[in-house]
Amino acid sequence: MNLTVKQVNRYFLLLTAPFFGVLMFAAAAADWTVTIPEPSSVSLPAAAPSAAAGPLNSSLEQATGNASAIGESMNGVLEAYQKSGNELKGLQDQVTQLSLVPSQILDARTTALLGGNPIRTLSSPNIDLKLFEIVEPTYRGHALKVTLKSDSAMKMVLGKDKLGSSETTLSAVSRYGAAAGVNAGGFADEPRTGKRFPLSTTMLDGKYVYGFEPTFEDLFFVGLNKKRELIGGKFSKQEDLDKLEPVFGATFVPILLRNGMREEIPSMWLTSPRRAPRTVIANYKNDQLLFLVTDGYDENGNSGATLPELQDKLISLGVMDAYNLDGGGSSSLIWGQDIINRPSDGKLRPLATHFLFFE
Repeated sequence: MNLTVKQVNRYFLLLTAPFFGVLMFAAAAADWTVTIPEPSSVSLPAAAPSAAAGPLNSSLEQATGNASAIGESMNGVLEAYQKSGNELKGLQDQVTQLSLVPSQILDARTTALLGGNPIRTLSSPNIDLKLFEIVEPTYRGHALKVTLKSDSAMKMVLGKDKLGSSETTLSAVSRYGAAAGVNAGGFADEPRTGKRFPLSTTMLDGKYVYGFEPTFEDLFFVGLNKKRELIGGKFSKQEDLDKLEPVFGATFVPILLRNGMREEIPSMWLTSPRRAPRTVIANYKNDQLLFLVTDGYDENGNSGATLPELQDKLISLGVMDAYNLDGGGSSSLIWGQDIINRPSDGKLRPLATHFLFFE
């Protein structure tokens, strides 16, 4: 039930209309016309009452009594109005609580699918984080479930906040005082200068880092919009991406799931490498985010997860959309000052972009 103030005011205006009618009638009844007799030579005693005073006083007393009764009635109406307003607010609060139930049920279900017992949790007015361990026959890793409660709960940053620079996700988390962090998009190195640049279309604080680049090959853009919703896909025109109101995001390849259905994986990404450490960003129907980070000891295709395996896992977890982020030695999952995953390089790789989460 969602009543507006205008609707409530209209209802009580109709309710009080009869009382205002009685008040107007009483006021009209008190509007007597008194005729003053012509002056004469006969002097009347100063204390003699006027002939019209009796009826006039009687009418005034009656009008006063009517007004008093109407005032009492209006007080009753106002009390009823206030009581109804309080009841309406209570009803709206109940509706609000009931509207949260489906999301709470979905959260309980997805938590159960992830194993039920997170190995680490963090809850604040800003964000909820739950960390789970993933153990499959052919790979291992971790899942980070994220509930964003404010616009300041998550952001993407450049390495050292400078285009062309890079740093590890742990360094970015430490520098910003973040609660956790995950590696973001791909990068391209400039051999001559040694600089590391974000790959293709990249956005920070609602602005393109170095302009929009139409999708080529199998690249995608993925990020969050102004409603804290996960958005992503392939875009040939900037206006198509702008309509989604992105706040930040990065680029990589390939898309894994759309609307809970598998996307075709490019043949190159099925074999080069076949297995590898992976980082995936995904979302649920209630806009909770899920990050999967799998382990592997190298990038030669002999360890880690295949992308079809991750598609199966993500579908079993009930996610809607999923995008493969930079993996291999770039895969990084940080909680506080702890490195949660096992970097395949033996240490964290300096990267161009990072997703950070704030308590």
